[in-house]
Amino acid sequence: MLILFQHLLIGDEKIINFKLMAFKSLHLYWIYILTNKKRGVMYVGVTGGIEDRLRRHHLGEGSVFTKKYNANKLVYFEEFQYINDAIAREKQLKNWHREWKINLIEEENPDWNDLSENWNTD
Repeated sequence: MLILFQHLLIGDEKIINFKLMAFKSLHLYWIYILTNKKRGVMYVGVTGGIEDRLRRHHLGEGSVFTKKYNANKLVYFEEFQYINDAIAREKQLKNWHREWKINLIEEENPDWNDLSENWNTD
């Protein structure tokens, strides 16, 4: 969405119109890994709204896989500005060996804590 601001200056009976600022609103995307327990099943996903997506996973509406295995514990995530980058990273991680994903998680989150534990996803 492009937003233009117009500013009027009044001085000596002259009105000057100009564009003050134009910018595109920023939207973020995330890839994330969910599990049911330390070194348990892993689900890799991508979303444009991580809090809402996690809420849906907690309600059993996120995916058949996460519902079946109760994988709703967020153990890893990355943030992206562009959806194409997020999708490419998701595909990359889905093709990784299990041990590579475990190493990635344990570099940032060695105890496999739920990173969304204090988020308001209800």
